[in-house]
Amino acid sequence: MMLITRRADFSSSHFYWSDRLSPEENARVFGKCANRNGHGHNYTLEVTVRGEIDPVTGFVLDLKELKEILRREVVDAYDHRHLNLELPEFRHTVPTTENIAIAIWGRLRERIPGASLHRVRVYETPDLFADYYGEA
Repeated sequence: MMLITRRADFSSSHFYWSDRLSPEENARVFGKCANRNGHGHNYTLEVTVRGEIDPVTGFVLDLKELKEILRREVVDAYDHRHLNLELPEFRHTVPTTENIAIAIWGRLRERIPGASLHRVRVYETPDLFADYYGEA
């Protein structure tokens, strides 16, 4: 069994809001992230698949094919989108990083030919200017 990983990047906006909380509770729990106008992040996605190495090709899965799957299933859907307003999976789910990872897992789970989805890792890409602007 072998693991291979491919990385992709996307930028999205969102806000944190739960209809199960009052406006005051949303403000307390989520702070400025509860602003319904939203805010944006740059995200890095790492997807790891596992499988046996094909003795003819030497691949578990051709990384070009995995790149195309990530583009089609995730980047095209998430990049420069407002997650709460444009993606059905976040209409009633708070688009935290954890929930973004779960949603991406659901999008990819059955779309990896000849391999199994092993890990989905999502994190905010570090802001290169955060220290300069005092936002670290």
